[in-house]
Amino acid sequence: MARGRMKARAFSFASAGLNMPTKRDYYEILQVSRSASADEIKSAYRKAAIAHHPDRNPGNAEAEIRFKECAEAYEVLSDPEKRARYDQYGHDGLQGAAVHDYSHMQYTDIFSMFNDIFSGMGGGGGRREGPSRGYDLETQVSITLKEVQSGVEKEIEFTRHDHCKTCDGSGAKPGTKKKICTTCGGRGQVMQRGFGGIFSMVTDCPKCSATGAIIDKPCPDCRGSGRTLLNRKISVKIPAGIHDGQAVRVRGEGEPGEEGGPHGDLHVYVRVAEHSFFHRDKNHLYLDLPVSMVQAALGADVELPTLTGKTTLHIPPGSQPGDMVRAKGLGLPDVHGGRTGDIVARVMVEIPRKLGKMQEQLLRQYAQIEEENVLPARKNFFEKMRDYVVGDHAASSEAKS
Repeated sequence: MARGRMKARAFSFASAGLNMPTKRDYYEILQVSRSASADEIKSAYRKAAIAHHPDRNPGNAEAEIRFKECAEAYEVLSDPEKRARYDQYGHDGLQGAAVHDYSHMQYTDIFSMFNDIFSGMGGGGGRREGPSRGYDLETQVSITLKEVQSGVEKEIEFTRHDHCKTCDGSGAKPGTKKKICTTCGGRGQVMQRGFGGIFSMVTDCPKCSATGAIIDKPCPDCRGSGRTLLNRKISVKIPAGIHDGQAVRVRGEGEPGEEGGPHGDLHVYVRVAEHSFFHRDKNHLYLDLPVSMVQAALGADVELPTLTGKTTLHIPPGSQPGDMVRAKGLGLPDVHGGRTGDIVARVMVEIPRKLGKMQEQLLRQYAQIEEENVLPARKNFFEKMRDYVVGDHAASSEAKS
């Protein structure tokens, strides 16, 4: 049905000698780069569609346009062939590519086309039959790496819609009721003909805004929307071992449903703050651990920081710079209840910048044993220059003789 409407529209523009209307760049609409991956495009569309959905923007005509723009942009950019044609030729390259005409579509049709993205989020716009689940909401919370290890309960504040208590969500002034729209007969849609009767299309009823009902006396508190904003403050349990970017679902804290339907859910996305010296890889914690050259050579038990305090780590004799030494079981727990990770220390051998007299003597004795070629004992600059010059002159004379 939608494909047929698209062909008829394209034919009508061409036969009338009219130019196609100017369209915004699809990447700009979804706010993604031209190198964006398929997953990034899908995520961007989901967020944009939720933000511009008519239930969250009642009476906002521009939001309706943006909502349909997003759907058209996603249809093209999610299809490898259509995206390639668009990247090369722009909107002109999509002529005859069977892109749906979203400007005359119902919201329910758009949501059904991409139900893999909006599954579990409630229905679309337009006329609804019976109760429907409300839309999900998203928010963020920041936690520390230490809180990841132990788990934490965080207090979350957010704003969402709820059923208006004055009219019990009907939108009508208490003591009055909604009436069936006489223009569309309660269907929420009307049939219109365009371009001299060449073709017909189904559009939202302009009288009732596709709801199928008219409110003569709107509720004074919600102005007929049936909803009011509600400030919420709840406690959310963040499980131990959670990763940055994962979400905790709080059921029933999303938007209210239509016709008495249940609320959607709240998705709390977790952002894990960077640690001053620990770096996380899955459930393991990595850090650079400085040790002296003597400790590395002879081995030692050194102090190792953890997220909960300090412990002792054994450095094996002969450890080399960059060697990894593990403290098993001191990392992060698995969020699904699996094995706890390790702390992995990378040996960083520190060379002293200054040596005491005895330290220097001992190292020189060691160098002699190892027959290592080292610099002579410290002299002032001019003594060194004299020795080098005399030495070079003597070597040159012997070579000539």
